[in-house]
Amino acid sequence: MACLKKPLLNSSELQRTLQHPLLRPRTHILTFPFFLLSLFLLSASYSTNSTSDSNITSVPSPRFPFSLSRVLAHAPLTSRAVSESQSNTFSSVTAAERTRGSSANSNSQDLDSCDIFDGSWIQDDSHEPVYPHGSCPILDDAFNCFKNGRSDYEFLKYRWKPHGCQIPRFDGLKMLHMLRGKRVVFVGDSLNRNMWQSLVCALRASLKDKSRIYEVSGRRELRIQGFFSFKFKDYGCSIEFVKSPFLVQEWKVLPNDGVPPRDTLRLDMIQASKSPYYNADIIIFNTGHWWNHDKTKYGKNYFQESDHVYERLEVSEALKKALKTWAKWVDSTVDSTRTRVFFTGFSASHYRGGQWNSGGKCDGERRPITNESYLAAYPWAMGIVEDVIAEMKTPVLYLNITKMTDYRKDGHPSIYREPGFYENKGPRMVQDCSHWCLPGIPDSWNEILYSNLLTAHTNFMASANY
Repeated sequence: MACLKKPLLNSSELQRTLQHPLLRPRTHILTFPFFLLSLFLLSASYSTNSTSDSNITSVPSPRFPFSLSRVLAHAPLTSRAVSESQSNTFSSVTAAERTRGSSANSNSQDLDSCDIFDGSWIQDDSHEPVYPHGSCPILDDAFNCFKNGRSDYEFLKYRWKPHGCQIPRFDGLKMLHMLRGKRVVFVGDSLNRNMWQSLVCALRASLKDKSRIYEVSGRRELRIQGFFSFKFKDYGCSIEFVKSPFLVQEWKVLPNDGVPPRDTLRLDMIQASKSPYYNADIIIFNTGHWWNHDKTKYGKNYFQESDHVYERLEVSEALKKALKTWAKWVDSTVDSTRTRVFFTGFSASHYRGGQWNSGGKCDGERRPITNESYLAAYPWAMGIVEDVIAEMKTPVLYLNITKMTDYRKDGHPSIYREPGFYENKGPRMVQDCSHWCLPGIPDSWNEILYSNLLTAHTNFMASANY
C-alpha cells in the first residue's frame, strides 16, 4: 500500500466528503464518465456469460486498490484516504455500473463492488482462448509463439478471477455491436501493440466471414510510420495502433559548430502522428518500458525542452515532465464528452539471471508465480503516472495490470521470438521476457476492457428503461 498523502478520514469527514460532488472519492467520480461512455454504446442491450472457478494464485491488493476507479479528474486524492475496511464499498467499478435486476448483474456478480485487479489466476482445464492459437494471421511473429515452436498449452488454461465478482466472458460480436461506427486507438509502446493485436484477433474470431475485416494500412507502414489499422466492414469500426513509446516527440538536433546531429526526446511536445486520433471514441494510452537508462541514454544530453538539451536529467524527472505534457495535451485537445480515455499500467517482465541484454531468461516457465514474495516491487514509473493523472481534468480510466501480470512468468515468448531464431542464435540468444505470447495474457486485459464497456452500456439501458 502506498504512503498516504493525507490522513485517514474519520466517519463524519468521510460522510461530508461523499456528499460533496467535487470532493467525493474517485470511485464515485466514475458515475459521470461512465454515463458519458454509455452514450455511444446504444446499439443494443446484452447479457454476459458466467463461468466456474477454483482458486490457485491469490493476488494481493495493488498499490492503489481502487485502480480502475482512478478516473482522477475533478477531485483531490481522497480515495487514498479511504481505509482498507471500506474497500468493498469504494471499489474499482462504481455505482454507475450497477445493473440491478438485469441479466448482466446476476452474471457479473456486482462488478461495482469489487476491485477487478485484485484477484486470482484460476486454473480451468475447460478454459479456451477467445481465438485458437494459429488462427489469427495478423499477429506479429514476435508474439506468435506457437508458430515459432512453442508446444506447451498449460499457460492458456488460466483465467483471471477477481475476488468477489466475475468478469464476463469476452463476446466479440457483442463488443462489435457496441463499437459500431466507432474508432478505438491504442497509443504507446509494443506492450500496447500486444494488447491491440489481441483485441483485433479476438474480434476477428467472432466473424463468420473473415474477409469482412481489412487492413487500412500495410504492415510495412507500422514499422516506418508507426500507424496500423484494421477496419470491420459490417460494423464500420476500426481498431488502430499508433506507435508512441514515450508519448512525447523524439527529435533530431541539427549539427551546430562542429557538433554532429543527435537524437533527443522533446519532453515538452506530444508525439505527432500521421493519423490524428484525438477525436477517436476510445483512446488507450500506455508508456513505461522505454523509460529506463538503456532507452534514454542514461539521461545524458538526451532530454530536451524548447531549445535546451539537458546535460543530465534523471529519468524519473524526465518521465514526469513528459507525462505532464501528455496530460496537458489530453485536457486541451480531447473532448471528454465523446471520447473515453484509458491508461494501461505497467506490464511486468520476468528476466532471471540478468536483464534482456545481459543473459536474462524466462524459458521453461510453465506455471504462474504462487509465492508473492517473488513478485517485483511496484514500478516507480506507475507511481508517477498515477500522480499525473490525479491532476488532470479529463476522466482517465486506469487499467492497473501490474499485479495480475507480475504472477505470469509463464506467458512470455522467451526463446520463441520468431521462426528459427533460437536455432540460429544458440543458447546465448536474447530472450523476450517482456512481451506476451498471443493468444495469452493480453486477452485478459481486453476482457476487462470489454467488461467495462458492456457494464456501462447495460447500466445506461437499464436507467433509460430500454
